[in-house]
This record gives sequence, structure tokens and C-alpha cells, in this order.
Amino acid sequence: MIDIAGRTEALIAEVGVIVPVGDRIRAAFHAIPRHRFIPARALAYFGQEDVRLIDRDADPASWWDAVYSDTSLVTQLDDGATHISAGSGDYTSSASAPSTVTSLLRRLDVEPGQRVLEVGTGTGWTAALLSHLAGERGSVTSIEVDPQVARQAAKNLSDVGVSPHLVVADGGAGHPRGRPYDRVHVTCGVRDVPYAWIEQSRPGGVIVLPYCPGFGSGHELRLVVTPDGSAYGRFPGSADYMMMRSQRDPADRAARTPGDKHHLTTRVDPRTIAFAPAGADLAITALTGLTSESAADHDEDGEVYRLWLSDPADPYSWAVVDWRPEAEEYEVYQVGDRPLWGEVSDAYFRWVRWGEPHRDRFGMTVTGDGQRIWLDEPARVLGPG
Repeated sequence: MIDIAGRTEALIAEVGVIVPVGDRIRAAFHAIPRHRFIPARALAYFGQEDVRLIDRDADPASWWDAVYSDTSLVTQLDDGATHISAGSGDYTSSASAPSTVTSLLRRLDVEPGQRVLEVGTGTGWTAALLSHLAGERGSVTSIEVDPQVARQAAKNLSDVGVSPHLVVADGGAGHPRGRPYDRVHVTCGVRDVPYAWIEQSRPGGVIVLPYCPGFGSGHELRLVVTPDGSAYGRFPGSADYMMMRSQRDPADRAARTPGDKHHLTTRVDPRTIAFAPAGADLAITALTGLTSESAADHDEDGEVYRLWLSDPADPYSWAVVDWRPEAEEYEVYQVGDRPLWGEVSDAYFRWVRWGEPHRDRFGMTVTGDGQRIWLDEPARVLGPG
């Protein structure tokens, strides 16, 4: 006999939700048990170096332990083209880690009777939690872009007796028929905040999303909609999610001609940028609009730490900066004419000259004309130059 209540309490303690027994999110965790939304096979992600296939039939003890631990569980690879048992591929759908779910729900602060729009149904667990929090007089609309994922979520929700309004569509367009929304909860990474979410929210409405611009870490973003159709908010914490499908990076990063290739050097250690705090990531994002990836590796010349930079608007504009032990200068290989490494390093040192502000000093304004990141107050907008 599995002690679901006991496992749920242990999970709540693990994620740090030390709250009174009457807390509404604690009650939602008990009312909507996580295991009802996890498939028999999934990949338990404990970190890049520790990803395990869990199988309820072959090893039920490990399956239960993973489901009731604070880890994300990958449920789809390569948009469904690769079976989960393969164990490797691009992660394209998951059950988010309970600590992240809890944090975003607290930022959202759903009250009974409110209308809620969820973007990214996934397994259906957060849709069920939102339905519990909104209560019988509230309403939840949940949008999922992947028909296969949506079908399984609908079954999961039906099995636990919860019935939000489910829509199969691109969540970036919202769902106008359910407006106005009091809350918008987003469960996929977003680089550009769709204005439709602001348009479909009532004044005072709250939008919570994982802002994942692609440079360094991702961030929680909590926006509040104002009567003039704008939204303002700050970045209270970290959040790294799979990207919204319509905002994924282009795959092609080839050089077009030999003339596009440039070999340079720099005295700035690329790890200074790769390991920079979240505040620096936001500053570089605002000032350059570039994305990055980094990893330790070995090649024919030995140990290397490699930082990739790219322009999401131009698949032919990218750069690689290599750190090697005992090097006095570091190699920069750039494709295209845009000086990506120069822009990034300049932006980092501007952040240093500002006093190295932390993430919580940055904010964002979203209007019909686009989004702008600012420092300390909306009037202090950051931009190139």
C-alpha cells in the first residue's frame, strides 16, 4: 500500500513549502496527487549528468521515489518522434519540478472564483492544481500546442475528475473566447511576451511566466496589467523551462562563405560571461538581444571551455570563444559581420560599472509595441549603445 498522503507531505517538505496545514497550495498538492499525471515511463532529470529512465512496471520503487521527489520528469522527446525509452533526444514536454510549480503558483496567487488561462497543459497536473485553487466558481482554460500531449492530459484530468476547458492551439495567441482573465499561468519558456496575453487580461490581472531569453539563466517574470493595456513587472526568481515551440532557436548555424569567417582573440576569460550572475544575464539580454550556450569539453588540443553566442534573428551570425588552461589570450571564431563577442563583453562591463545589480532590480514593460527591460524603474529602459 502506497502512503500517498505521507509521500505528498515529504515532497512538500523537500520543496521548502513549510506552511500552515490550511495553506491552499498544500491542500491542492494533497487533492491533486502528482502520480496520477505521470506516465509509466519517463526520464527523471536530476541534473545534466544524472538523467534516469524510470519504469513503473520494471522498477516501481524507483518510479514512486522519482515521482514524489523535487525533480522534473521528461515525458516526451523530439516532439514525440523518439520513444521515451531511448533515453536521449531533445526534451519537448515534461512534468515540471514541484518546487518550480510551487514558486510560480505563489507568484500567481489564484483566488477562488477567478478566470485562469494556462499556456502549456503538459501532463495536466498544473491545470488540475489551478482548477482546485480557482474553485467551483472559477474557470480554467488550458492550451496545449501538441495534440498527442493534449490527448493524454485530457485523460489524466478526466481520471481525477477535474474538467478545465482544454484547447489544442498555439498558446501564444491566448484564447480570446475565455477573456477577460484574472490570471495567466505560462509553463513554457518565453523570449518575447505575446501581447495577446495582456490584451486578454483584465486590469489588475497577473501574468506569471518563465522568461527564457536564451542568454545564461532563465527568470521568473511576474507582470501586472494596467488599465491602459500595458503590463509591468519584475524578475523575482529563477525559472528554466522548455521553450515555446514558436520561439525556439533556428537550427542552421553554418557559415555561408569563407568571407563570413573571422578569427580574433580576447583577453577576457569567456567563463567570466558564462558564469556571470542572473543580473548580468538580464543586462546582456537587454543590451544585445543575443543568446548563449556553454560547456566544458575536450578536443584535439586538450581541455577547453567553450562559449557559443548567436543572434536569434539571424541564423548566419554566431561566434565561439574558447578558454584553455594557461592561455594568455583566448580564441574567438566569429561568423558574420556583427561583432557578437565585443557586444557581449561590453555589455557585461557596463553591468559592472552600474554596480553589478542583482536580478530583482530589473523589470519589464510590455505594450502593444513590444517589450522593454529596465533597471530599477520603468523610465530607465536599457538598450543598445
